[in-house]
Amino acid sequence: MKITVVGTGYVGLVSGACLSEVGNDVLCLDVNPDKIRVLEEGGIPIFEPGLQEMVQRNVAAGRLRFTTDVARAVHHGTIQFIAVGTPPDEDGSADMQYVLAAARNIGRLMTDYKVVVDKSTVPVGTADRVQEAIADELRKRGVQTPYAVVSNPEFLKEGAAVEDFMRPDRIIVGASDEQAVHLMRAIYAPFQRNRERLIVTDVRSAELTKYAANAMLATRISFMNELANLAEVLGADIEMVRQGMGSDPRIGHHFLYPGAGYGGSCFPKDVKALIKTAADQGGLDLKVLTAVEAANDAQKHVLGRKVKQRFGEDLEGRHFAVWGLAFKPNTDDMREAPSLELIADLLASGATATVYDPVAMHEAQRVLGKEPRIRYAKTPNEALEDADALVIVTEWKEFRSPDFDLIKQRLKQPLIIDGRNLYDPALVRGMGIDYLAIGR
Repeated sequence: MKITVVGTGYVGLVSGACLSEVGNDVLCLDVNPDKIRVLEEGGIPIFEPGLQEMVQRNVAAGRLRFTTDVARAVHHGTIQFIAVGTPPDEDGSADMQYVLAAARNIGRLMTDYKVVVDKSTVPVGTADRVQEAIADELRKRGVQTPYAVVSNPEFLKEGAAVEDFMRPDRIIVGASDEQAVHLMRAIYAPFQRNRERLIVTDVRSAELTKYAANAMLATRISFMNELANLAEVLGADIEMVRQGMGSDPRIGHHFLYPGAGYGGSCFPKDVKALIKTAADQGGLDLKVLTAVEAANDAQKHVLGRKVKQRFGEDLEGRHFAVWGLAFKPNTDDMREAPSLELIADLLASGATATVYDPVAMHEAQRVLGKEPRIRYAKTPNEALEDADALVIVTEWKEFRSPDFDLIKQRLKQPLIIDGRNLYDPALVRGMGIDYLAIGR
């Protein structure tokens, strides 16, 4: 099947590569020539395990191509996936300009039946706006070319996106056009051969499902973070509490790990957008999600607070090692990352830091700029030199079994402040290292 994917960001590139992997003829459009150049040269503009190899394999096979030519992209695919960014506006609402611009381009240039698929995370009601944008362009041209608009939200976890697309838990298709549903079933048939995972809904329900899923996961994270803070005050161990809670099948163990707060491109943006949508459309005050957002904002400062509780409010002359900069492992994404709040808190109190991340160092230098009080280490052990303490922010696998003797030797004082509860407190303390975790 001929498929066009508009946007070569995280969602678009993963979708395009995976769709080509099962034999489709995929053309990915991006208006950024630098992105297209990188892709045509065999690179990828993001880090995602397994993605570069898949892209290169399908480019070599001729099933995956890239272009900046809008007309070529519109004419190519019967299916037009819109997978452009929807960044938050200042008021928290999703910025729809790129989605609507893509829709208008399709309406301006299409000459035969198209299924326009909203793959981006978009507010409820976006499909109606996309449909009207296309209809408006067709009216301007004086033509009545048939088309359908479908909502097909993505459920891709950064760091496991390729696996999630190739082996989905569920596929949500919001549509009322029977031919569009038939085509969507055909597209996703290779990804669900052992059992049916495709759920057809009305368009607005599909749009809300994406926000609802992310909001629920964000709620679980903030809830556990608040419980962890309470556990510290009460002298309880949140890890034991987590195991007890998770053993209840109504609750389960997923997303019950306390830490330094959630970040990334989805949870913070989607929670804000859902709160704003409720306020704008129904005049509703989503009190639970408002509390979730506030709890997460506060939790991002928990590591900075622990540092100051140990060393005092004035950190002038203090130096800290920071392990982990990406908002989660297996990605270089630092959007809304807790590490940014920690570093800001340290610098604001007069401290300096040496930072390390397995894949996000280039992104860190771009985000943090030429701040003279930040040094960049090539290895985690190099980051320990001259540090008063080690602060762990991201749970990368390579941090799970470190050389504790070396950590003890290199730090000015043996102290680990762990924002992800990677270690057994008794083990670390038994080796003569002071250990401060979350809720333990």
